[in-house]
Amino acid sequence: MDFKEIIDKRRSVRKFSDRKVPREVVERILKATFTAPSSRNSRSTRIFVVENRDIIEKMAEMRDYGSAFLKNAPLAFVIAGDTSLTDLWSVNCSISTTMLQLACVEEGLASCWVHVDGRPRLKDEPNGAQAIDLLRTLLPLPESYEVLCVVAAGYSDFQPAALPEHDDMANVVWVE
Repeated sequence: MDFKEIIDKRRSVRKFSDRKVPREVVERILKATFTAPSSRNSRSTRIFVVENRDIIEKMAEMRDYGSAFLKNAPLAFVIAGDTSLTDLWSVNCSISTTMLQLACVEEGLASCWVHVDGRPRLKDEPNGAQAIDLLRTLLPLPESYEVLCVVAAGYSDFQPAALPEHDDMANVVWVE
């Protein structure tokens, strides 16, 4: 699959089959992910690979909106940044997550990102408990790690519609 095809096929998919993702596929995805650039080569991105269905189901409850679909994913990647290495951990994690999702497409997987950083557990209580609070009870997250997002991944027989036509060139400013 060439790069253009990978980009065209990448969609946010929230429906997964029960089919387990083989370890060698996950390892190839991780290898590709860790080729992402990072600020001053800090390599601050940390990834927790969660295959335990009970933990994934509990993770689906980290927010009262936008995370419920996790419960049906056979695999979840928790993308964290080591804040002791750089203040740009979230940027590094964002780049790594993009690489991870593109690597998923190349491996025939679907994926969808759930934002965690700064997101409340309850939409109507923005200053209350945060999504990361639940994740800290489920995963061995060191204090210096912050979580940017969780990426649900797996095989899917769902084919999302193509993106509608749009003029992204209208968002470009040429400076000559």
